[in-house]
Formats: sequence, structure tokens, C-alpha cells
Amino acid sequence: MNLLAPVSRIMTTNLVTVNPKDKITKVKEIFDVKKIHHIPVVEGKKMVGIISKQDFLYFLHGFTDTGKIMGIDALESATCEKIMTKGLAKLEPGSRINVALEIFKENLFHALPVVDGENLVGIITTYDILSRLAEEPITLKDYKDSSQ
Repeated sequence: MNLLAPVSRIMTTNLVTVNPKDKITKVKEIFDVKKIHHIPVVEGKKMVGIISKQDFLYFLHGFTDTGKIMGIDALESATCEKIMTKGLAKLEPGSRINVALEIFKENLFHALPVVDGENLVGIITTYDILSRLAEEPITLKDYKDSSQ
């Protein structure tokens, strides 16, 4: 795998997304059915946040910024904007894979939205990179080819 290649070569583009006004129950359904750990939050195509499975579980177990224990009513009435992470680091499709790795390392993120302007076009995760590395180990040939 060439770490200087653009993230667009390995990013996931078939995304499951939610809207900030969607209920948390929709997030629960997605995490229960899909094998994903991050759900981008969009308004139209504009990226406005992301919900990780950890964010959801933290909310589900009653830990909120107010310290109150939440019940089933809160789960049924709360919206995605309550638990989504805003102000994310984002990449462009042409950003290099090694840049994504540096952001993951420095910020302890596990997913980065890939945007064209403000529009979400994909997501890259640590899993995407590790999977590709398992399939295509890094070789010197990758770097010789990319320098030409």
C-alpha cells in the first residue's frame, strides 16, 4: 500500500448517515443492524458532525453533561444533535493516507470524514487503513512509482 496515495482510493463511499434532527433511536437501529462504528451527521450533503458507537453508548448508559441518569424516554425523544461530535478534523479526497494516519495518531480519532468543500463524499477509518495494509503490505516499489 502506498501511504502517499490519496484517501479517495481506500475511503468508504457507501455511507449510512443521519440528520441532526433524527431521533437517537435511529442511531440505535443503525448500530444494531450495520457493522459500523461511526455515523456521519449531515444536513443535505453538508457534514455537520459524527456519532461514534462510543458516543452512543456513553449517552445510552446515562452519562450526560448534566450528570443525570437518562431513561427510555430520553432515548426516544433525544435527537442526534445532542450526542454528535462537532468541529471534526476533515480530509479532502486528495489528502494522502499518511496525513490521515498522523491525524489518527495525534488526536486518537478512529474515523475521519472526507469532504469536497462542505459536502460529505466518504469516510476513512483506522480499520480501512489496516485492512488495506493486510491486503497490500507497504513496499519500496510504492514509493518509487509515486515519485515519477
